[in-house]
Amino acid sequence: MSRVLALATLYPNRHQPRSGTFVARQMEALAARTEWDVTVINPIGVPPVPMGRYKPLAEAAVTGVEGDVTVHRPRFALIPAVGGPFNPAMIVRAVLPLVRRLHALSPFDLIDAQFFYPDGPAAARLASELAIPLSIKARGADISQWGAKAYALRRMLRAADQAAGLLAVSAALAERMAAMGFPSGKITVHYTGLDHSQFRPLGRKRSRARLRSEFGIELPDTVPLFATVGALTPSKGQLLVLRALARLPSAHLVLVGAGPDRAYLEQFAREAGLAPRVHFLGALDHELLPTVLSAADAMVLPSASEGLANAWVEALACGAPLVITDAGGAREVVTRPEAGRIVARDADAIAGAMRALAEDPLPRTVVAECAARFSWEANAAALAGYYARIAA
Repeated sequence: MSRVLALATLYPNRHQPRSGTFVARQMEALAARTEWDVTVINPIGVPPVPMGRYKPLAEAAVTGVEGDVTVHRPRFALIPAVGGPFNPAMIVRAVLPLVRRLHALSPFDLIDAQFFYPDGPAAARLASELAIPLSIKARGADISQWGAKAYALRRMLRAADQAAGLLAVSAALAERMAAMGFPSGKITVHYTGLDHSQFRPLGRKRSRARLRSEFGIELPDTVPLFATVGALTPSKGQLLVLRALARLPSAHLVLVGAGPDRAYLEQFAREAGLAPRVHFLGALDHELLPTVLSAADAMVLPSASEGLANAWVEALACGAPLVITDAGGAREVVTRPEAGRIVARDADAIAGAMRALAEDPLPRTVVAECAARFSWEANAAALAGYYARIAA
């Protein structure tokens, strides 16, 4: 059995159980196969004296076996707000002694960074120290956010030149990376996975009844209901969804996610007279999210940029068609009309698509078929084959 060391700054922990769940599911699915033994290092950044919101995060920096994957969580020194240029070096400083010890006990065949920054440059240094191949995965926000910063892009490109292979979550992201100077010949498209036993149509009426009981939402079965799933940030476009909702007098909206925009969005909803029809549910675990998606007539997410959003695939699997913008791999997911609509990033266009999908709904099972090709088993099989090629 070959051994891979995955470096992931986003990974679930007991303080942030929803952080990077897609990375955890990917590595657990790979570990369930027989080809690769998987070890994860999830460096947790906290200031030298962790106080306030950093204190519970520091307490979550514990090692354990999770889903047949050994996860190490060393702490690295984080300088809040301005630490971006220093994070790769701080991660290396914190984890290199651990990596050397683990490698001496049982050598690794490959290091795989799960995000391009800061994980990629840090993993490049670790791979050089161990003299083993390097892989780096691009997921979307790492390329759009950090790629816009000159210092980070330089380090990302150097790491990409060193890497034996690169992964991108969509063909659109791979094309964008090539245009930015990443070596296109090294890039393999690696689509996300999905747990079909969890994300499946649960019944519209039954799911709405559970929403009423769990969250106290006044929601008649007869009114259109839309869901928006994503971090509450400007790039995800929740403000546009609220403006679109104002054009749909009887419709309700549930917003799943946390983030810095929540207070502003709540204020906008109140001032626009939308508050009775807008429901902020916060960050939900994967036990409740399928209920929300099964209750909705569509999932609306007008992002400014994406790689290939897991929320797109999860919504389809629950029978909720999409209203999304032409961002990232949108056209790789909405490949036929049953999957929903790709619209302009404009409130009128978004409202028109929402109205059309609510007025002419398709059977939930027909919509769910649009996500049939996504699974964690397929994701792990593709990853195992890719690892074998670059580690040979």
